[in-house]
Amino acid sequence: MSAETSTLPRWSRAQMAARVARDIPDGAVVNLGIGLPTLVANHLPEGREIVLHSENGVIGMGPAPGAEDYDLINAGKQPVTLRPGGCYFHHADSFAMMRGGHLDVCVLGAFQVSAHGDLANWHTGAPDAIPAVGGAMDLAIGAKRTWVMMEHGTKSGESKLVERCTYPLTGLACVSRVYTDLAVIDVGAGGARVVEIVEGVSFEQLQALTAVPLAR
Repeated sequence: MSAETSTLPRWSRAQMAARVARDIPDGAVVNLGIGLPTLVANHLPEGREIVLHSENGVIGMGPAPGAEDYDLINAGKQPVTLRPGGCYFHHADSFAMMRGGHLDVCVLGAFQVSAHGDLANWHTGAPDAIPAVGGAMDLAIGAKRTWVMMEHGTKSGESKLVERCTYPLTGLACVSRVYTDLAVIDVGAGGARVVEIVEGVSFEQLQALTAVPLAR
């Protein structure tokens, strides 16, 4: 990564989460995946009813707790709060919700996303890596809309948005929108299209850091 690109303005993780939250429609049932996506719960817009689901069998979660109760956790084993009307139930019922198309949106992390919406987020393929598929495959295919929240590049500066995923796939053509620390990008059959760029970053700078052609 060059000195020029390393000093570009970027959204913080909290800003990324707030940007994702802004796009979630009123009345949506949403699953937030392990890692970065869990931060979205702390940034849901006031006055908008959004029902949060976790595949271990919780629905109606609220923001992160002030005092942790480890009898009430999400799929990432993080303590959560429960809003009035929320409940917990058997994980088999939770997976039936996921596989039955009852989730409006899921937000997942990723190692790679292709310009056509393929997702790789459970294994890097490295011999010493620990695979962690969890419910990602069910979520990616079962939700009506699948969004990804991830850093734009790896620690070594390689683009995570790629022409073709080289890591083991989670799902094919399942992702419709990607939120990174540099931009919001729609992906799909027509390729990658920029929706929004962080203020202070030009389209040309974003393209230089992205391994696929970008449309505006």
